[in-house]
Amino acid sequence: MDNDPGNSEAVSEGLAGHLLDWLDERTGVKEIMHHVLHEPIPGGARFAYVFGSGLLFIFLLQVVTGVSLALYYTPTAETAHTSVAYITKQVAGGAFLRSLHSYGSSAMIIVLVLHFLQTFLYGSFKGRRELLWLSGAVLSFLVLGMGFTGYLLPWDQKAYFATAVGTNVVGEMPLIGNLLTRLMRGGDAIGTLTLSRFYVAHVFLIPGAIFSFIAAHILLFRKAGPAGPVKEHPITPKLATEPFYPRQVLFDMAFVLLIMAALGGLAYLHPATLGPIANPADTHFLPRPEWYYLPMFEWLKFWEGPKVVLGIVVIPGLLAMAFFLMPFLDRKLERRAWRRPIPALAVAVVVFGMVFLGVKSQFDDRQGPIAEQLALQAKEEKAYSAAPFQPYLESSDGPVTVALPIGQGSPLVAEGKSVFMKRACFACHGAAGMGTAAAPSLVGVTGKYGGDQLEALLRNPNARMTAGRMPKVDAPPKDMTALIAFLGVIGTSAANVVPKDDPPVTAATTHAGLAKASARNVNMVTDGSRLSANTKFPVQAVSGEQLFKTRGCFACHGNAGAGGLAPAIAPLIAKISNEELTAVLQKPTAKMKAGGMPAVQATSAELTGLLSYLRNLPAPNSGEMAGKTVAPE
Repeated sequence: MDNDPGNSEAVSEGLAGHLLDWLDERTGVKEIMHHVLHEPIPGGARFAYVFGSGLLFIFLLQVVTGVSLALYYTPTAETAHTSVAYITKQVAGGAFLRSLHSYGSSAMIIVLVLHFLQTFLYGSFKGRRELLWLSGAVLSFLVLGMGFTGYLLPWDQKAYFATAVGTNVVGEMPLIGNLLTRLMRGGDAIGTLTLSRFYVAHVFLIPGAIFSFIAAHILLFRKAGPAGPVKEHPITPKLATEPFYPRQVLFDMAFVLLIMAALGGLAYLHPATLGPIANPADTHFLPRPEWYYLPMFEWLKFWEGPKVVLGIVVIPGLLAMAFFLMPFLDRKLERRAWRRPIPALAVAVVVFGMVFLGVKSQFDDRQGPIAEQLALQAKEEKAYSAAPFQPYLESSDGPVTVALPIGQGSPLVAEGKSVFMKRACFACHGAAGMGTAAAPSLVGVTGKYGGDQLEALLRNPNARMTAGRMPKVDAPPKDMTALIAFLGVIGTSAANVVPKDDPPVTAATTHAGLAKASARNVNMVTDGSRLSANTKFPVQAVSGEQLFKTRGCFACHGNAGAGGLAPAIAPLIAKISNEELTAVLQKPTAKMKAGGMPAVQATSAELTGLLSYLRNLPAPNSGEMAGKTVAPE
């Protein structure tokens, strides 16, 4: 028996060689590898040329991690958040995998910008490389599209409201804006249809387009050849060349290893967080996009009214057109940036402008009540990420997360829900008590505190609750018992009962009821300070007052609109017409959206009542109402 190791190696090499020859005869792989590895680089290999290879590696990393995450993900409004929580908290290595995918999207943007700047500064798009530039420009927008569509998929608060802002921006386009918004959302509201459309775009459509344009980009690059350094002629290279292998391959590998180390370190040391599940009824949450969309987010704040089309459509459209047409606008064969002052200055202005807007957005978010709210949101996100995983359970009567302590449809629970709604607890804790950025989830609160202890806490909130603007619940014993019963079933199907006194007073309420309500004196009191004693409101304004309360407007604007997280209303609307006021209520400006102001969806009769109520609000006493917001009585 022959045990010679050398002979075994020869046999292995022979088999490998035969297999390679077999493949080469059918595919021409040897010739392809020869062209790729021995491609001549004018002026020799350089580290400045690594960004294209780095982008390709990151994209493949995103594909691999994305496919792995998709094995566990379910794109429905009911289960998307739970599936991401399961990946993060239960799957072995799931948090690391999701963090790699999350940080990979940011890394792709960074390397993309570096690749663009290197290509522009080196004038590598000159000569017969117009199509090469155009394919790269399309890839750039596809990468941004991947970031936008992927942002919604976790279905947490941050994802939901940032997507709402993004789709609203699209709606500002003239003529086709509303159509595009409905197409993206799958209707008027963001829900399961929106999620499924974004999922299909993120997982199938955009990656497919990226693969196609990467193939076209590589083929066009092979056809045009490397441009070389800035002193090289763009059409007829004259400098000595060096093959792609081995030095440029080593440079590319070193850059890829650097990316791997950076992403791996970030994913391990600072895992991506997951916030509470999306709550569309939350009126406090301040939406903020991912960092690479912050410049555009800040830019939108400068444009209001009719000028919004100029800021959202015209100027960005012209910049995008200039980006695509760069090889046709800068046609001189001169490649050195300092001898192309106009294009270089234009690019510098855009780049520094975007950096300035991004920094300004971060600076503005560190000021006043906005900073407090964002800090609270970050705290809630961190707390949810650290909380144990709660599975999604499906029962015959709907989703259940905890056991039912009281039978479904219990009159006591219905009465307690009525108390919860009347006192506008939903304005901070959410319509279903599942929590918002302003206040935590109430699921399981009766298990954490006994009945007597919980009642004592509601009647006399602790320092932390008071700091979070939690008012005292001065309710009769009967109402308190009912409220605690409702708190005990929050998070279960038993909480889906109609409040005992539903619906609230609106313009649709009977004239007799309105007349009776308007006959009483409406005292607007905040934190014990009387704003306007015995202020009488018109009949129309009564329904507006109820709308103001039931929509939780007081949570930001203060009780009676006297000011709190948001400005006092009376001085704010004194100089605008009813038509203008109606317009901003139904379609808030970019600045209002940035402050967390939602669109007011109401009937014309309800809006008429709301306008009447707002017009009758008294002006607050100077300095008296700042920062004070409590629940209405």
